[in-house]
Amino acid sequence: MRQVLMVMVIALAACAPRGDFTMATGGSGTATPEAIFVGTSRLAGEGGFGRERSVTPSFLRYDIAIPPDREPGELNWPPRTRRPDANRDFLTLAETQFADAGAFSAALADAMRLRGQTDAVVYVHGFNNTMAEGVYRVAQMHHDLQVPGVAVHYAWPSRGSALGYVYDRDSALFARSGFAELLDQVRAAGAKEIVIVAHSMGAALTMETLRQIALRDGPGALDRVAGVILISPDLDLDLFKSQARDIGALPQPFVIFGSSRDRVLGLSATISGGAKRLGNLEDVSEIADLQVTYLDTAAYTTGTGHLNIGENPALLKLFAGLVGIDEAFRLDARARVGLLPGLVLTVRSATEIVLAPVGAIGEAGK
Repeated sequence: MRQVLMVMVIALAACAPRGDFTMATGGSGTATPEAIFVGTSRLAGEGGFGRERSVTPSFLRYDIAIPPDREPGELNWPPRTRRPDANRDFLTLAETQFADAGAFSAALADAMRLRGQTDAVVYVHGFNNTMAEGVYRVAQMHHDLQVPGVAVHYAWPSRGSALGYVYDRDSALFARSGFAELLDQVRAAGAKEIVIVAHSMGAALTMETLRQIALRDGPGALDRVAGVILISPDLDLDLFKSQARDIGALPQPFVIFGSSRDRVLGLSATISGGAKRLGNLEDVSEIADLQVTYLDTAAYTTGTGHLNIGENPALLKLFAGLVGIDEAFRLDARARVGLLPGLVLTVRSATEIVLAPVGAIGEAGK
């Protein structure tokens, strides 16, 4: 039993590297700055925003330096063996805490106006993340995927521990109202289209929040949500279908990145008593009645396979530059094959795209 527990701890610990904010000193070199607007339901303490929960959300902006000397998908933390280097390490250029939600919305509105944009992309982190890990990962993904729109991040109070699964699951439920308020503030800032990108347990939080908003405000409440992308969603399959029924018409496009080789979700299913997880489906017919696009990234799996789209250079290259994601995913199945090197299977409303390297598809067709 002790050996089994140790294996579980090691597997869960691989979900995210440990890291903390490191301020840049002596200039940022040739690093690219990335502004991340943050709403959080973490409680502020002497050491920053930790794992404790806060009923009153806080609002911040972090300016993160993206180092040029790295491969796409890499998140480089400054090692303790040398001084931080802005050309190689992710560093913090500035941290701004806003006095209230109104000041946050005003600053976000200014950022959109400065860029000439009316779109916002809201990222939600997953299980076992510290505040810094969530912010830095959002900066890395937003930069590497060349995502248009201002980056916004919802930092819910994860314990940041491999042994904190139950705590995190409860925190995700606790954080629903804080996420709903963040979305309200993004709308108040003038965002006409909001795309939500959620990873792992953050997908469960996202679905619960969308359900809460739909039930509270009725039809049309999610009109400005121009798309939802769930990456490796750690979400019970039956629960997901129940949430979708309560929401009604899902925001479109509604895209799920999954992998049958996701070892973290396999472990999550074991912890949950064998319940099926949305992120490692083997049969898309189980969600056939929903208007969703399921992209199977198993062929690109490395490591645990729990953040393929964010870490795999090949997948990053596929999606970098897809400015009109809504238009892209509304194309018919044949067009999708031309856009994405994959095999398409449509089962009623649900569409599955099995992504694979072009060479592998060519071999399969012989």
